[in-house]
Amino acid sequence: MWTNRASEPLAADSSQGNSGRSSSGVEHRVEGAGPVANVAVIGKGIVIRGDVTSKEGLHIDGEVEGTLQMSDCRLTISRQGKLGANVTAREIELMGVAHGNLEATSKITIRKGARLIGDLRAPGILIEEGAYVKGKIEIINSDPAQDVAGQPPARKAAAG
Repeated sequence: MWTNRASEPLAADSSQGNSGRSSSGVEHRVEGAGPVANVAVIGKGIVIRGDVTSKEGLHIDGEVEGTLQMSDCRLTISRQGKLGANVTAREIELMGVAHGNLEATSKITIRKGARLIGDLRAPGILIEEGAYVKGKIEIINSDPAQDVAGQPPARKAAAG
């Protein structure tokens, strides 16, 4: 079932940061305080196959296979969720199972108990103890002015 959750306030959970349950019982995890932005939910009984492009956050309790393009949004794969896709998103949190490459412009978090077979690419990557990851990990430089060695690019001498 696709549902659109707009600005639902969440209860704080002191043991794991800010998280809460919506009135439908779907758990959402957010960074920082405040309400959840627009989030589409793919329910437990839903299987989606194909290319998905989204301009809002996505919470997967079901199964998605194909590709996911959501470069300005957050993707959450719940403990029940299954992902068989290559993903491009702003932020990704994996608690379930994923087969595919994950790329984020902000950060990727792999939670305890999650399973990933695929490559990770992001400026920030957090893998909790107890998570399983098989693939390449690339921490990309968020400052394009820095080269691979971490040094600023050489300046060309001015012709005089």
